[in-house]
Amino acid sequence: MAKRGKQYAVAASGQWTDEEEGRRRLPAGEVHAWEPGRNETVCGLSLSRSQLVRFPHVGWPDTFPESGGAADRVQRVCRRCASVAGHRGGDARPRWQRVRPRP
Repeated sequence: MAKRGKQYAVAASGQWTDEEEGRRRLPAGEVHAWEPGRNETVCGLSLSRSQLVRFPHVGWPDTFPESGGAADRVQRVCRRCASVAGHRGGDARPRWQRVRPRP
């Protein structure tokens, strides 16, 4: 689950245009969570140096295949961004939990 109050958009390594939805630009390739107003992704990549394309109109939850959103051409979701922004995927290890805290 994402942190309260934070709305993450998407930055991706590529883009494509969906003709069916009125020529809407959508992310393709590797996607990262991005907080609008910042020049880096949640995992710390510089948007300009990494040549990532910004998608302020696409929300982070729409990049997952089960959302039915903008995930048609997404090939990879950044694991570090997913751990911070929410949705860790089925192959992720369980969250860390203290078993026996000290008294």
